[in-house]
Amino acid sequence: MKIAIVTDMHIGVRGDSKLFLDHQERFFSEVFFPYIDEHDIKIIFDLGDTFDRRKFINYVSLERGKKFFFDQIENRGIEYHALVGNHTTYYTNTNEVNSMNLLLREYKNFNIYENECVELQLGSTKFLMVPWINNSNYKDMLQSIRESTADMCMGHFSIQGFEMDKGHLCDHGLTRDLFVNFESVYSGHFHHPSTYNNISYLGSPYEMTWSDYQGKRGFRVLDTETRELEWILNPYPIFHKIEYDDADMTIEDIANLDVSKLKDTFIKVIVKNRTNPYIYDLFLNKLTDAGAADVKSIEDSLSLESEGLNEIMDETKDTKEILHDYINSLETKVDKTQIKQLIDELYIEAQNLA
Repeated sequence: MKIAIVTDMHIGVRGDSKLFLDHQERFFSEVFFPYIDEHDIKIIFDLGDTFDRRKFINYVSLERGKKFFFDQIENRGIEYHALVGNHTTYYTNTNEVNSMNLLLREYKNFNIYENECVELQLGSTKFLMVPWINNSNYKDMLQSIRESTADMCMGHFSIQGFEMDKGHLCDHGLTRDLFVNFESVYSGHFHHPSTYNNISYLGSPYEMTWSDYQGKRGFRVLDTETRELEWILNPYPIFHKIEYDDADMTIEDIANLDVSKLKDTFIKVIVKNRTNPYIYDLFLNKLTDAGAADVKSIEDSLSLESEGLNEIMDETKDTKEILHDYINSLETKVDKTQIKQLIDELYIEAQNLA
């Protein structure tokens, strides 16, 4: 048996941007469902944060999400198992009110895991399905995880020691030893894919912010017999960085520049060497005329080594480090790890609105 696993879709991301909805629809219509059809997959796991906004839903985003994802599942008679994540529950301390239950009741073969752990037997494999853990269910959830006899665990976890995004380790949440009895643990929540021992964060299926740049994106397929987990990659990035050096560049070079994949994408031009303003303007106009959603130019007077580029381009790292350093410097009796967790969640939401 093969199961398609997707997580952190965030339908309605970036303020319900039409451009990002188009980007999401392209992934599902050109990558996800063609693979599902070709390999006759009849079960989908969704590991949380299906919708982006906790407090409300934009009707256009909902309608489009239904057409390019949920309707496609129902039309194919696929069995859908979804976890409530932190972005799909209204309150921060309980999953009682959540968008998954309220918005998807019309669909058949949809199984939503909301408030408690559930053991699910599929073929020869037993799964433990774990929705978002919060203050109201924390004790019961952890007890269920410790006592479970399942082979595999599916969740939407904050686990210490894993990268929340590139270069930023989570220093709060659950500990890895909680999951030692499972053969494999697969989680949503952190958009950066990573693995340590038996625990894997699967990552988001497409880029949503610049911190996702050049990370592997797509979905996974689990073979329950061989236990193999296969990457099905998303070939459509939305963020691009392009080096500019006009030392040997001609007007003909710009005319022949391949910009066919840049429509509706975000571009950062790293200026290594700019000596001819006319050539430079032609270059930027070429990108804009290709239909790029946004073109930003960054003067690089230092180095174009990868580490230097990351410092210049990845603004989220500096911001998060500053916030964490400030929290660490506070004299307070409040648990600083909880403050950091809340700040991280708010920061991610703010990024998605940008």
